[in-house]
Amino acid sequence: MSIPTSTSVSESAVIAAPFSDVWHLIKLQDFSKFWSNLDKSERAKEASGETDIVQWTFKDGTVLDVKQEEHSSIDHFITYSVISSQPALSYTSVVSTIRVYPVTSGEHEGQTFITWSGNFSSDADAGVIADAKFKRREALSDLAKAASAGKK
Repeated sequence: MSIPTSTSVSESAVIAAPFSDVWHLIKLQDFSKFWSNLDKSERAKEASGETDIVQWTFKDGTVLDVKQEEHSSIDHFITYSVISSQPALSYTSVVSTIRVYPVTSGEHEGQTFITWSGNFSSDADAGVIADAKFKRREALSDLAKAASAGKK
């Protein structure tokens, strides 16, 4: 019996690094520069000039083709979807968005606030959502380390 669950996840963090140091790292093809779970992230060979598709190869052997759906250097966000996976995913689809904000006042002024959300198809189970939550938390922690190293 499946457990009813929300099919969305959202994680956030305050990163002790300037906005520009964090935003600079938010490019699908550059995720392996900070995310310790990724072995490599590179443009997919079958991508056309019209479509931004990046292949993420995880250290556990999973390979995801992710398609950049939207990118705004004005509003500082990137939205992407997973278009294929080896091995196959247990759910039909997921669309994720990473948003980056400069903290402009208060005790964290000069630092960066970031959110990473994911909206899954209704066939994603509680295990998928929990896994997505922990992967995002780990990636945000890795991003904080990479961005902080960049400011030294």
